[in-house]
Amino acid sequence: MDGTRRMLPQSILENFPFELNPTLYLSLSLFIIPILVLKLTRTRRNKLNLPPSPPGFPFIGNLHQIGTLPHRSLKALSQKYGPLMFLHLGQKPTLVVSSAHMAREITKSHDVVFSDRPQTTAAKIILYGCKDLGFLPYGEEWRLKRKICVLELLSPKRVQFFQFVVREEVADMISKIREACADGDNKGSCVNMSDMIVAAANNIVCKCLLGQKFQSADGKRSFGDLAAQISAHTIAFSFGDFFPSLRWMDAVTGLISRMNATFREVDAFFDEVIDQHKAARRNEDEDGKSEKKDFVDILQQLQQDGQLDFELTQFDLKATIVDLFLGGSDPTATALEWAFAELVKNPRIMMKAQEEVRRVVGNKPKVEDSDVGQMKYLECVLKETLRLHPPVPLLIPRATRSSVTLGGYHIPAKTSVFVNAWAIQRDPEFWERPEEFAPERFENDQVDFRGQDFQFIPFGSGRRGCPGVSFGFASLEYLLANLLYWFDWKLPETCKSAGDMDMSEAYGITCRKKVPICVQPMLYSIRSKF
Repeated sequence: MDGTRRMLPQSILENFPFELNPTLYLSLSLFIIPILVLKLTRTRRNKLNLPPSPPGFPFIGNLHQIGTLPHRSLKALSQKYGPLMFLHLGQKPTLVVSSAHMAREITKSHDVVFSDRPQTTAAKIILYGCKDLGFLPYGEEWRLKRKICVLELLSPKRVQFFQFVVREEVADMISKIREACADGDNKGSCVNMSDMIVAAANNIVCKCLLGQKFQSADGKRSFGDLAAQISAHTIAFSFGDFFPSLRWMDAVTGLISRMNATFREVDAFFDEVIDQHKAARRNEDEDGKSEKKDFVDILQQLQQDGQLDFELTQFDLKATIVDLFLGGSDPTATALEWAFAELVKNPRIMMKAQEEVRRVVGNKPKVEDSDVGQMKYLECVLKETLRLHPPVPLLIPRATRSSVTLGGYHIPAKTSVFVNAWAIQRDPEFWERPEEFAPERFENDQVDFRGQDFQFIPFGSGRRGCPGVSFGFASLEYLLANLLYWFDWKLPETCKSAGDMDMSEAYGITCRKKVPICVQPMLYSIRSKF
Protein backbone atom coordinates (compact mmCIF):
# COMPACT_ATOMS: atom_id res chain seq x y z
CA MET A 1 0.00 0.00 0.00
CA ASP A 2 2.80 2.42 0.88
CA GLY A 3 4.43 1.68 -2.48
CA THR A 4 1.17 2.51 -4.21
CA ARG A 5 0.87 5.81 -2.34
CA ARG A 6 4.39 6.83 -3.30
CA MET A 7 3.39 6.55 -6.99
CA LEU A 8 0.82 9.39 -6.64
CA PRO A 9 1.58 13.14 -6.36
CA GLN A 10 1.47 14.61 -2.81
CA SER A 11 -1.28 17.09 -3.70
CA ILE A 12 -3.61 14.22 -4.60
CA LEU A 13 -2.73 12.20 -1.49
CA GLU A 14 -3.51 15.08 0.83
CA ASN A 15 -7.06 15.38 -0.47
CA PHE A 16 -7.74 11.69 -1.08
CA PRO A 17 -10.88 10.75 0.91
CA PHE A 18 -9.93 7.15 1.79
CA GLU A 19 -6.97 4.90 2.32
CA LEU A 20 -5.78 3.39 -1.00
CA ASN A 21 -6.04 -0.37 -1.29
CA PRO A 22 -3.94 -2.20 -3.93
CA THR A 23 -6.87 -4.46 -4.91
CA LEU A 24 -9.11 -1.44 -5.39
CA TYR A 25 -6.37 0.29 -7.38
CA LEU A 26 -6.08 -2.72 -9.70
CA SER A 27 -9.86 -2.97 -10.13
CA LEU A 28 -10.10 0.70 -11.05
CA SER A 29 -7.28 0.25 -13.56
CA LEU A 30 -8.99 -2.70 -15.22
CA PHE A 31 -12.13 -0.60 -15.58
CA ILE A 32 -10.58 2.69 -16.67
CA ILE A 33 -7.85 1.49 -19.07
CA PRO A 34 -10.24 -0.13 -21.62
CA ILE A 35 -12.34 3.04 -21.63
CA LEU A 36 -9.23 5.13 -22.32
CA VAL A 37 -8.13 2.73 -25.07
CA LEU A 38 -11.58 2.90 -26.67
CA LYS A 39 -11.55 6.72 -26.48
CA LEU A 40 -8.09 6.91 -28.04
CA THR A 41 -9.16 4.50 -30.79
CA ARG A 42 -12.20 6.61 -31.61
CA THR A 43 -10.09 9.79 -31.62
CA ARG A 44 -7.61 8.16 -34.02
CA ARG A 45 -10.49 6.91 -36.19
CA ASN A 46 -11.94 10.41 -36.47
CA LYS A 47 -8.51 11.83 -37.28
CA LEU A 48 -7.95 9.30 -40.09
CA ASN A 49 -11.48 9.71 -41.50
CA LEU A 50 -12.21 5.99 -41.44
CA PRO A 51 -15.58 4.70 -42.70
CA PRO A 52 -18.48 4.63 -40.22
CA SER A 53 -18.32 1.91 -37.62
CA PRO A 54 -20.79 0.41 -35.16
CA PRO A 55 -19.70 0.80 -31.53
CA GLY A 56 -17.80 -2.20 -30.24
CA PHE A 57 -16.37 -3.58 -27.04
CA PRO A 58 -12.75 -3.20 -25.92
CA PHE A 59 -10.44 -5.93 -27.22
CA ILE A 60 -13.09 -7.98 -29.07
CA GLY A 61 -14.21 -4.97 -31.12
CA ASN A 62 -17.26 -5.85 -33.24
CA LEU A 63 -16.74 -9.60 -33.17
CA HIS A 64 -19.85 -10.13 -31.04
CA GLN A 65 -22.00 -8.54 -33.76
CA ILE A 66 -21.21 -11.25 -36.32
CA GLY A 67 -23.92 -13.87 -36.07
CA THR A 68 -24.11 -17.45 -37.31
CA LEU A 69 -25.00 -16.09 -40.77
CA PRO A 70 -22.43 -13.30 -41.18
CA HIS A 71 -23.70 -12.10 -44.56
CA ARG A 72 -27.08 -11.33 -43.00
CA SER A 73 -25.60 -9.72 -39.87
CA LEU A 74 -23.34 -7.49 -41.93
CA LYS A 75 -26.12 -6.49 -44.32
CA ALA A 76 -28.25 -5.41 -41.35
CA LEU A 77 -25.35 -3.34 -39.97
CA SER A 78 -24.57 -1.80 -43.37
CA GLN A 79 -28.17 -0.60 -43.72
CA LYS A 80 -27.49 1.57 -40.66
CA TYR A 81 -23.82 2.49 -41.15
CA GLY A 82 -23.48 2.58 -44.94
CA PRO A 83 -22.02 0.65 -47.91
CA LEU A 84 -18.49 1.08 -46.55
CA MET A 85 -18.26 -0.02 -42.93
CA PHE A 86 -15.16 -0.29 -40.77
CA LEU A 87 -15.05 -2.97 -38.09
CA HIS A 88 -12.54 -4.40 -35.66
CA LEU A 89 -12.94 -8.15 -35.58
CA GLY A 90 -10.87 -8.73 -32.50
CA GLN A 91 -7.59 -7.00 -33.23
CA LYS A 92 -8.07 -7.17 -37.02
CA PRO A 93 -9.15 -3.98 -38.86
CA THR A 94 -11.82 -5.00 -41.36
CA LEU A 95 -13.68 -3.22 -44.16
CA VAL A 96 -17.11 -4.47 -45.27
CA VAL A 97 -18.24 -3.48 -48.78
CA SER A 98 -21.99 -3.74 -49.42
CA SER A 99 -22.63 -1.81 -52.64
CA ALA A 100 -22.01 -2.40 -56.32
CA HIS A 101 -20.65 1.14 -56.68
CA MET A 102 -17.91 0.56 -54.11
CA ALA A 103 -17.13 -2.89 -55.55
CA ARG A 104 -16.70 -1.25 -58.95
CA GLU A 105 -14.40 1.44 -57.54
CA ILE A 106 -12.22 -1.22 -55.89
CA THR A 107 -11.84 -3.22 -59.12
CA LYS A 108 -11.63 -0.37 -61.61
CA SER A 109 -9.49 2.07 -59.63
CA HIS A 110 -7.64 0.21 -56.87
CA ASP A 111 -7.54 -3.47 -57.84
CA VAL A 112 -3.82 -3.90 -57.18
CA VAL A 113 -4.08 -2.27 -53.74
CA PHE A 114 -6.90 -4.68 -52.82
CA SER A 115 -5.24 -7.78 -54.33
CA ASP A 116 -3.65 -9.35 -51.25
CA ARG A 117 -5.21 -12.02 -49.05
CA PRO A 118 -5.26 -12.31 -45.24
CA GLN A 119 -3.26 -15.48 -44.52
CA THR A 120 -5.21 -17.60 -42.06
CA THR A 121 -3.81 -20.18 -39.65
CA ALA A 122 -5.47 -23.02 -41.59
CA ALA A 123 -4.14 -21.79 -44.95
CA LYS A 124 -0.59 -21.48 -43.61
CA ILE A 125 -0.60 -25.06 -42.34
CA ILE A 126 -2.78 -27.04 -44.75
CA LEU A 127 -2.04 -25.08 -47.94
CA TYR A 128 1.72 -25.46 -47.67
CA GLY A 129 2.45 -22.02 -46.27
CA CYS A 130 -0.12 -20.32 -48.54
CA LYS A 131 1.58 -21.55 -51.71
CA ASP A 132 -1.81 -22.01 -53.39
CA LEU A 133 -3.36 -19.54 -55.81
CA GLY A 134 -6.17 -18.59 -53.42
CA PHE A 135 -4.05 -17.33 -50.50
CA LEU A 136 -0.71 -16.58 -52.15
CA PRO A 137 0.19 -12.88 -51.76
CA TYR A 138 -0.16 -10.83 -54.91
CA GLY A 139 3.05 -10.63 -56.91
CA GLU A 140 5.04 -12.27 -59.70
CA GLU A 141 4.70 -15.82 -58.31
CA TRP A 142 0.94 -15.37 -58.00
CA ARG A 143 0.68 -14.08 -61.57
CA LEU A 144 2.60 -17.07 -62.95
CA LYS A 145 0.50 -19.58 -61.01
CA ARG A 146 -2.73 -17.94 -62.08
CA LYS A 147 -1.52 -18.10 -65.67
CA ILE A 148 -1.05 -21.87 -65.30
CA CYS A 149 -4.57 -22.28 -63.92
CA VAL A 150 -6.22 -20.11 -66.57
CA LEU A 151 -4.32 -21.43 -69.61
CA GLU A 152 -3.47 -25.02 -68.68
CA LEU A 153 -6.12 -26.23 -66.23
CA LEU A 154 -9.31 -24.18 -66.59
CA SER A 155 -9.28 -23.02 -70.21
CA PRO A 156 -12.31 -23.57 -72.52
CA LYS A 157 -10.34 -26.40 -74.16
CA ARG A 158 -9.91 -28.14 -70.79
CA VAL A 159 -13.57 -27.58 -69.94
CA GLN A 160 -14.52 -29.40 -73.12
CA PHE A 161 -11.94 -32.15 -72.58
CA PHE A 162 -13.16 -32.96 -69.06
CA GLN A 163 -16.83 -33.12 -70.04
CA PHE A 164 -16.45 -36.90 -70.28
CA VAL A 165 -15.97 -36.95 -66.49
CA VAL A 166 -19.15 -34.91 -65.99
CA ARG A 167 -21.11 -37.25 -68.30
CA GLU A 168 -19.89 -40.35 -66.45
CA GLU A 169 -20.79 -39.04 -63.00
CA VAL A 170 -24.17 -37.68 -64.11
CA ALA A 171 -25.03 -41.04 -65.70
CA ASP A 172 -24.11 -42.75 -62.43
CA MET A 173 -26.29 -40.33 -60.44
CA ILE A 174 -29.26 -40.80 -62.79
CA SER A 175 -28.90 -44.57 -62.50
CA LYS A 176 -29.04 -44.39 -58.70
CA ILE A 177 -32.11 -42.15 -58.76
CA ARG A 178 -33.87 -44.50 -61.20
CA GLU A 179 -33.46 -47.29 -58.66
CA ALA A 180 -35.65 -45.28 -56.28
CA CYS A 181 -38.44 -45.17 -58.86
CA ALA A 182 -40.80 -48.15 -58.47
CA ASP A 183 -41.97 -50.11 -61.49
CA GLY A 184 -45.47 -49.87 -62.84
CA ASP A 185 -47.07 -46.90 -61.11
CA ASN A 186 -43.91 -44.78 -61.22
CA LYS A 187 -44.10 -44.15 -57.47
CA GLY A 188 -40.97 -44.84 -55.51
CA SER A 189 -39.22 -43.90 -52.33
CA CYS A 190 -37.97 -40.45 -51.40
CA VAL A 191 -34.40 -39.55 -52.30
CA ASN A 192 -32.05 -37.27 -50.38
CA MET A 193 -31.09 -35.11 -53.35
CA SER A 194 -28.71 -33.00 -51.26
CA ASP A 195 -26.53 -36.06 -50.69
CA MET A 196 -26.80 -37.08 -54.35
CA ILE A 197 -25.79 -33.62 -55.55
CA VAL A 198 -22.83 -33.32 -53.16
CA ALA A 199 -21.55 -36.80 -54.11
CA ALA A 200 -21.79 -36.03 -57.84
CA ALA A 201 -20.03 -32.66 -57.51
CA ASN A 202 -17.26 -34.11 -55.33
CA ASN A 203 -16.68 -37.02 -57.72
CA ILE A 204 -16.54 -34.74 -60.76
CA VAL A 205 -13.96 -32.42 -59.21
CA CYS A 206 -11.94 -35.26 -57.66
CA LYS A 207 -11.75 -37.24 -60.92
CA CYS A 208 -10.71 -34.14 -62.86
CA LEU A 209 -8.02 -33.40 -60.29
CA LEU A 210 -6.74 -36.84 -59.28
CA GLY A 211 -8.28 -39.33 -61.68
CA GLN A 212 -10.18 -41.09 -58.87
CA LYS A 213 -13.53 -40.84 -57.14
CA PHE A 214 -14.05 -38.80 -54.00
CA GLN A 215 -14.82 -41.93 -51.98
CA SER A 216 -13.08 -45.20 -52.77
CA ALA A 217 -15.38 -48.16 -53.50
CA ASP A 218 -12.79 -50.72 -52.40
CA GLY A 219 -12.37 -49.31 -48.89
CA LYS A 220 -8.90 -47.92 -49.51
CA ARG A 221 -7.96 -44.44 -48.32
CA SER A 222 -9.38 -41.74 -50.60
CA PHE A 223 -9.42 -37.98 -50.69
CA GLY A 224 -12.96 -38.08 -49.32
CA ASP A 225 -11.59 -39.30 -45.99
CA LEU A 226 -9.48 -36.15 -45.67
CA ALA A 227 -11.64 -33.51 -47.34
CA ALA A 228 -14.07 -33.24 -44.42
CA GLN A 229 -11.16 -32.58 -42.06
CA ILE A 230 -9.73 -29.94 -44.38
CA SER A 231 -13.11 -28.20 -44.62
CA ALA A 232 -13.61 -28.29 -40.86
CA HIS A 233 -10.18 -26.75 -40.22
CA THR A 234 -10.78 -24.05 -42.84
CA ILE A 235 -13.80 -22.68 -40.98
CA ALA A 236 -12.59 -23.41 -37.41
CA PHE A 237 -12.17 -20.45 -35.07
CA SER A 238 -8.52 -19.53 -34.61
CA PHE A 239 -7.39 -17.08 -31.92
CA GLY A 240 -4.43 -16.16 -34.12
CA ASP A 241 -6.70 -15.05 -36.97
CA PHE A 242 -8.49 -12.46 -34.82
CA PHE A 243 -6.15 -11.86 -31.88
CA PRO A 244 -2.49 -12.10 -33.01
CA SER A 245 -1.37 -11.46 -29.44
CA LEU A 246 -3.25 -14.61 -28.38
CA ARG A 247 -1.88 -16.83 -31.15
CA TRP A 248 -0.43 -19.11 -28.48
CA MET A 249 -3.99 -20.07 -27.49
CA ASP A 250 -4.33 -22.11 -30.70
CA ALA A 251 -1.61 -24.40 -29.38
CA VAL A 252 -3.25 -24.60 -25.96
CA THR A 253 -6.64 -25.56 -27.43
CA GLY A 254 -5.00 -28.22 -29.61
CA LEU A 255 -6.01 -26.56 -32.88
CA ILE A 256 -2.45 -26.39 -34.21
CA SER A 257 -1.72 -30.03 -33.41
CA ARG A 258 -4.97 -31.14 -35.08
CA MET A 259 -4.21 -29.10 -38.19
CA ASN A 260 -0.66 -30.44 -38.36
CA ALA A 261 -1.96 -34.01 -38.05
CA THR A 262 -4.39 -33.42 -40.93
CA PHE A 263 -1.65 -31.81 -42.98
CA ARG A 264 0.61 -34.84 -42.54
CA GLU A 265 -2.20 -37.14 -43.69
CA VAL A 266 -3.00 -34.94 -46.71
CA ASP A 267 0.67 -34.64 -47.64
CA ALA A 268 1.23 -38.40 -47.42
CA PHE A 269 -1.90 -39.05 -49.50
CA PHE A 270 -0.78 -36.66 -52.24
CA ASP A 271 2.72 -38.14 -52.28
CA GLU A 272 1.12 -41.53 -52.91
CA VAL A 273 -1.13 -40.13 -55.67
CA ILE A 274 1.77 -38.34 -57.36
CA ASP A 275 3.92 -41.48 -57.28
CA GLN A 276 1.06 -43.47 -58.83
CA HIS A 277 0.73 -40.91 -61.62
CA LYS A 278 4.47 -40.99 -62.29
CA ALA A 279 4.41 -44.78 -62.56
CA ALA A 280 1.37 -44.69 -64.84
CA ARG A 281 3.02 -42.07 -67.06
CA ARG A 282 6.16 -44.20 -67.40
CA ASN A 283 4.03 -47.14 -68.51
CA GLU A 284 2.14 -44.98 -70.99
CA ASP A 285 5.40 -43.62 -72.44
CA GLU A 286 6.64 -47.17 -72.93
CA ASP A 287 3.41 -48.03 -74.74
CA GLY A 288 3.64 -44.92 -76.88
CA LYS A 289 0.76 -43.15 -75.14
CA SER A 290 0.90 -39.74 -73.49
CA GLU A 291 -2.72 -38.62 -73.16
CA LYS A 292 -3.27 -36.32 -70.17
CA LYS A 293 -5.99 -37.69 -67.91
CA ASP A 294 -6.30 -35.27 -65.01
CA PHE A 295 -4.86 -32.13 -63.46
CA VAL A 296 -2.05 -33.99 -61.69
CA ASP A 297 -0.92 -35.37 -65.07
CA ILE A 298 -1.01 -31.89 -66.59
CA LEU A 299 0.98 -30.33 -63.75
CA GLN A 300 3.54 -33.14 -63.82
CA GLN A 301 3.95 -32.66 -67.55
CA LEU A 302 4.57 -28.95 -67.01
CA GLN A 303 7.21 -29.86 -64.41
CA GLN A 304 8.86 -32.33 -66.75
CA ASP A 305 8.89 -30.07 -69.82
CA GLY A 306 10.57 -27.23 -67.95
CA GLN A 307 8.68 -24.62 -69.99
CA LEU A 308 7.52 -22.59 -67.01
CA ASP A 309 9.06 -19.29 -65.94
CA PHE A 310 9.55 -20.62 -62.41
CA GLU A 311 10.13 -23.92 -60.66
CA LEU A 312 6.87 -25.74 -59.92
CA THR A 313 7.73 -27.66 -56.76
CA GLN A 314 5.88 -30.62 -55.27
CA PHE A 315 4.57 -28.26 -52.57
CA ASP A 316 3.21 -25.96 -55.29
CA LEU A 317 1.53 -28.87 -57.03
CA LYS A 318 -0.11 -30.21 -53.88
CA ALA A 319 -1.24 -26.79 -52.66
CA THR A 320 -2.83 -26.16 -56.07
CA ILE A 321 -4.74 -29.45 -55.94
CA VAL A 322 -6.19 -28.73 -52.47
CA ASP A 323 -7.08 -25.19 -53.59
CA LEU A 324 -8.86 -26.37 -56.74
CA PHE A 325 -10.82 -28.97 -54.80
CA LEU A 326 -12.02 -26.49 -52.17
CA GLY A 327 -12.84 -23.94 -54.87
CA GLY A 328 -14.58 -26.40 -57.18
CA SER A 329 -16.55 -28.96 -55.21
CA ASP A 330 -18.44 -27.06 -52.50
CA PRO A 331 -19.50 -24.06 -54.64
CA THR A 332 -20.77 -26.35 -57.43
CA ALA A 333 -22.71 -28.57 -55.04
CA THR A 334 -24.11 -25.56 -53.16
CA ALA A 335 -25.29 -23.76 -56.30
CA LEU A 336 -26.94 -26.90 -57.71
CA GLU A 337 -28.63 -27.70 -54.40
CA TRP A 338 -30.14 -24.21 -54.18
CA ALA A 339 -31.20 -24.29 -57.86
CA PHE A 340 -32.98 -27.61 -57.40
CA ALA A 341 -34.59 -26.45 -54.14
CA GLU A 342 -35.92 -23.28 -55.76
CA LEU A 343 -37.38 -25.30 -58.65
CA VAL A 344 -39.12 -27.68 -56.25
CA LYS A 345 -40.42 -24.71 -54.27
CA ASN A 346 -41.68 -23.00 -57.45
CA PRO A 347 -43.58 -25.61 -59.54
CA ARG A 348 -44.41 -23.13 -62.32
CA ILE A 349 -40.74 -22.40 -62.90
CA MET A 350 -39.90 -26.11 -62.65
CA MET A 351 -42.47 -26.93 -65.35
CA LYS A 352 -41.22 -24.14 -67.64
CA ALA A 353 -37.60 -25.32 -67.31
CA GLN A 354 -38.58 -28.97 -67.88
CA GLU A 355 -40.56 -28.09 -71.01
CA GLU A 356 -37.52 -26.32 -72.47
CA VAL A 357 -35.11 -29.15 -71.63
CA ARG A 358 -37.38 -31.86 -73.03
CA ARG A 359 -38.18 -29.85 -76.16
CA VAL A 360 -34.49 -29.27 -76.93
CA VAL A 361 -33.36 -32.85 -76.25
CA GLY A 362 -36.41 -34.49 -77.85
CA ASN A 363 -36.53 -38.28 -77.64
CA LYS A 364 -32.78 -38.87 -77.58
CA PRO A 365 -31.53 -41.36 -74.97
CA LYS A 366 -29.31 -38.76 -73.31
CA VAL A 367 -28.63 -35.05 -73.02
CA GLU A 368 -25.84 -33.93 -75.35
CA ASP A 369 -23.39 -31.16 -74.53
CA SER A 370 -24.62 -29.26 -77.60
CA ASP A 371 -28.19 -29.39 -76.29
CA VAL A 372 -27.34 -27.50 -73.12
CA GLY A 373 -26.17 -24.44 -75.07
CA GLN A 374 -29.70 -24.06 -76.46
CA MET A 375 -31.40 -24.07 -73.03
CA LYS A 376 -31.69 -20.33 -72.46
CA TYR A 377 -34.30 -20.49 -69.70
CA LEU A 378 -32.21 -23.06 -67.82
CA GLU A 379 -29.34 -20.57 -67.93
CA CYS A 380 -31.68 -17.94 -66.47
CA VAL A 381 -32.62 -20.33 -63.65
CA LEU A 382 -28.96 -20.83 -62.75
CA LYS A 383 -28.20 -17.11 -62.98
CA GLU A 384 -31.09 -16.32 -60.66
CA THR A 385 -29.88 -19.00 -58.26
CA LEU A 386 -26.40 -17.45 -58.18
CA ARG A 387 -27.95 -14.03 -57.61
CA LEU A 388 -30.23 -15.06 -54.76
CA HIS A 389 -27.94 -17.72 -53.26
CA PRO A 390 -24.28 -16.95 -54.04
CA PRO A 391 -22.34 -20.02 -52.83
CA VAL A 392 -19.83 -17.79 -50.99
CA PRO A 393 -22.01 -14.84 -49.86
CA LEU A 394 -19.03 -13.03 -48.31
CA LEU A 395 -16.44 -13.31 -51.03
CA ILE A 396 -13.06 -14.71 -49.97
CA PRO A 397 -11.54 -11.75 -48.08
CA ARG A 398 -8.95 -9.51 -49.64
CA ALA A 399 -6.35 -7.42 -47.84
CA THR A 400 -5.00 -3.97 -48.67
CA ARG A 401 -1.34 -3.82 -49.70
CA SER A 402 -1.09 -0.15 -48.75
CA SER A 403 -3.32 2.62 -47.45
CA VAL A 404 -5.83 3.97 -49.96
CA THR A 405 -8.74 6.40 -50.24
CA LEU A 406 -12.04 4.71 -51.12
CA GLY A 407 -15.36 6.51 -51.31
CA GLY A 408 -13.75 9.52 -49.64
CA TYR A 409 -12.59 7.46 -46.64
CA HIS A 410 -9.12 6.43 -45.53
CA ILE A 411 -8.54 2.66 -45.63
CA PRO A 412 -5.34 1.63 -43.78
CA ALA A 413 -2.82 -0.88 -45.10
CA LYS A 414 -3.26 -4.53 -44.05
CA THR A 415 -7.01 -4.14 -43.64
CA SER A 416 -9.06 -7.27 -44.33
CA VAL A 417 -11.81 -6.58 -46.89
CA PHE A 418 -15.08 -8.48 -47.13
CA VAL A 419 -17.31 -7.88 -50.15
CA ASN A 420 -20.87 -8.86 -49.25
CA ALA A 421 -22.03 -10.27 -52.59
CA TRP A 422 -25.23 -11.53 -50.94
CA ALA A 423 -26.21 -7.98 -49.94
CA ILE A 424 -25.14 -6.44 -53.25
CA GLN A 425 -27.18 -8.96 -55.26
CA ARG A 426 -30.32 -8.13 -53.27
CA ASP A 427 -29.95 -4.37 -53.59
CA PRO A 428 -33.30 -2.87 -54.73
CA GLU A 429 -31.38 -0.15 -56.58
CA PHE A 430 -30.47 -2.76 -59.21
CA TRP A 431 -32.98 -5.57 -58.73
CA GLU A 432 -36.75 -5.37 -58.89
CA ARG A 433 -38.39 -7.62 -56.27
CA PRO A 434 -34.90 -8.60 -55.03
CA GLU A 435 -36.08 -11.24 -52.54
CA GLU A 436 -38.12 -13.13 -55.14
CA PHE A 437 -36.83 -16.07 -57.21
CA ALA A 438 -37.62 -14.84 -60.74
CA PRO A 439 -35.45 -16.29 -63.56
CA GLU A 440 -37.44 -14.27 -66.11
CA ARG A 441 -35.54 -11.15 -65.02
CA PHE A 442 -32.55 -12.46 -67.04
CA GLU A 443 -34.45 -13.30 -70.25
CA ASN A 444 -33.98 -9.82 -71.72
CA ASP A 445 -31.08 -8.72 -69.53
CA GLN A 446 -27.47 -9.23 -70.58
CA VAL A 447 -26.06 -8.80 -67.07
CA ASP A 448 -23.54 -11.56 -66.42
CA PHE A 449 -21.80 -13.13 -63.42
CA ARG A 450 -18.21 -13.16 -64.72
CA GLY A 451 -17.13 -10.03 -62.86
CA GLN A 452 -17.92 -7.12 -65.18
CA ASP A 453 -21.40 -6.31 -63.86
CA PHE A 454 -20.78 -5.32 -60.26
CA GLN A 455 -24.36 -5.77 -59.09
CA PHE A 456 -23.87 -9.50 -59.86
CA ILE A 457 -20.52 -10.86 -58.62
CA PRO A 458 -21.06 -14.34 -57.09
CA PHE A 459 -17.53 -15.34 -58.15
CA GLY A 460 -15.81 -12.05 -57.42
CA SER A 461 -14.19 -9.67 -59.89
CA GLY A 462 -10.84 -8.29 -60.92
CA ARG A 463 -7.50 -9.97 -60.30
CA ARG A 464 -8.81 -12.08 -57.43
CA GLY A 465 -11.94 -13.23 -59.25
CA CYS A 466 -12.48 -17.01 -59.49
CA PRO A 467 -10.62 -18.43 -62.54
CA GLY A 468 -12.82 -21.56 -62.68
CA VAL A 469 -16.17 -19.93 -63.44
CA SER A 470 -16.63 -21.52 -66.89
CA PHE A 471 -15.55 -24.93 -65.62
CA GLY A 472 -18.05 -24.88 -62.76
CA PHE A 473 -20.96 -23.41 -64.71
CA ALA A 474 -20.66 -26.04 -67.46
CA SER A 475 -21.00 -28.78 -64.84
CA LEU A 476 -23.97 -27.03 -63.24
CA GLU A 477 -25.88 -26.75 -66.51
CA TYR A 478 -25.35 -30.37 -67.50
CA LEU A 479 -26.23 -31.74 -64.05
CA LEU A 480 -29.45 -29.74 -63.75
CA ALA A 481 -30.53 -30.44 -67.35
CA ASN A 482 -30.35 -34.19 -66.69
CA LEU A 483 -32.35 -33.98 -63.46
CA LEU A 484 -35.10 -32.13 -65.32
CA TYR A 485 -34.94 -34.34 -68.44
CA TRP A 486 -35.26 -37.74 -66.77
CA PHE A 487 -37.60 -37.17 -63.86
CA ASP A 488 -40.64 -35.41 -62.52
CA TRP A 489 -40.38 -34.55 -58.84
CA LYS A 490 -42.88 -34.79 -56.02
CA LEU A 491 -42.63 -33.52 -52.46
CA PRO A 492 -42.97 -36.08 -49.66
CA GLU A 493 -46.36 -36.37 -47.97
CA THR A 494 -44.94 -34.75 -44.83
CA CYS A 495 -44.61 -31.47 -46.75
CA LYS A 496 -48.09 -30.03 -47.28
CA SER A 497 -47.11 -27.64 -50.07
CA ALA A 498 -44.07 -26.39 -51.94
CA GLY A 499 -44.38 -23.09 -50.10
CA ASP A 500 -43.71 -24.87 -46.80
CA MET A 501 -40.26 -26.01 -47.93
CA ASP A 502 -37.56 -25.04 -45.40
CA MET A 503 -35.05 -22.72 -47.13
CA SER A 504 -32.90 -21.85 -44.10
CA GLU A 505 -29.12 -21.60 -44.48
CA ALA A 506 -26.11 -23.20 -42.84
CA TYR A 507 -22.82 -21.28 -43.01
CA GLY A 508 -19.50 -23.00 -43.69
CA ILE A 509 -16.99 -22.86 -46.56
CA THR A 510 -20.11 -22.13 -48.59
CA CYS A 511 -23.63 -21.18 -47.51
CA ARG A 512 -25.45 -24.49 -47.88
CA LYS A 513 -29.11 -25.34 -47.50
CA LYS A 514 -29.57 -26.30 -43.84
CA VAL A 515 -32.29 -28.92 -44.32
CA PRO A 516 -31.60 -31.57 -47.01
CA ILE A 517 -33.88 -31.79 -50.04
CA CYS A 518 -35.91 -35.01 -49.82
CA VAL A 519 -38.19 -35.59 -52.81
CA GLN A 520 -39.84 -38.46 -54.65
CA PRO A 521 -38.54 -38.99 -58.21
CA MET A 522 -40.93 -40.21 -60.90
CA LEU A 523 -39.38 -41.41 -64.13
CA TYR A 524 -40.74 -39.33 -66.99
CA SER A 525 -42.89 -41.81 -68.92
CA ILE A 526 -41.14 -41.37 -72.30
CA ARG A 527 -37.76 -42.13 -70.70
CA SER A 528 -38.79 -45.56 -69.37
CA LYS A 529 -37.79 -47.25 -72.63
CA PHE A 530 -34.17 -46.02 -72.34
